[in-house]
Amino acid sequence: MLDVIVRFFQEGGAFMFPIAIVLALGVAIAIERYIFLSLAKRENKNSFAQIEPLLNKSNYAGVVNFASADKAPISRMIGAGIARLNQSQRREDIEYAMEEGLMETTPRLEKRTAYLATLANISTLLGLLGTIIGLIAAFSAVASADPSEKASLLSQSISVAMNTTAFGLIAAIPLLAFHAVLQTKTTEIIDSMEMAGVKCLNLLIARQDLTTHSRASDPHA
Repeated sequence: MLDVIVRFFQEGGAFMFPIAIVLALGVAIAIERYIFLSLAKRENKNSFAQIEPLLNKSNYAGVVNFASADKAPISRMIGAGIARLNQSQRREDIEYAMEEGLMETTPRLEKRTAYLATLANISTLLGLLGTIIGLIAAFSAVASADPSEKASLLSQSISVAMNTTAFGLIAAIPLLAFHAVLQTKTTEIIDSMEMAGVKCLNLLIARQDLTTHSRASDPHA
């Protein structure tokens, strides 16, 4: 198997190595992002399990203190909303504060994931470029070759040149798959944080710690 891989690289030419570097970089990013998102999901779950009892007891100072010391993304979001509770008891104000906390956290969750799609495109283009350059070299070599050997030499050169396209696609397909998986995982985390924020708001309203404001119900609006 190792001999086949070595021969495949040797026949593909110089462009095989840049594609291999792109693939290695993409795999490293995918592994790092998967570990980060998995830890963030677990931290969110554990942190909310500790925040919810504090909310049920109306221990808002405890929530703020816990959120300031905790690294979970959901803690930052809820902590921002509860901290605003000291200034305003309107649901809209608390919701805006939580949205602000979510917007601050989202870039950290989405960080570097978009690079995978870019790297997949780069590997594909490198493969095509290597093939085109290989074909140009092949036709140039065939032009000065003996007529009896042209067909054999041309088919052999084209086969070698196509190796870079094949390897570019071999690198691009898993990188695109990693990109889709990580995007889905990020969306799930953000959706769960939004759901937790709504649950906190509803809990505060149920305990009559928040008031709602609607222009439709205001006779002077």
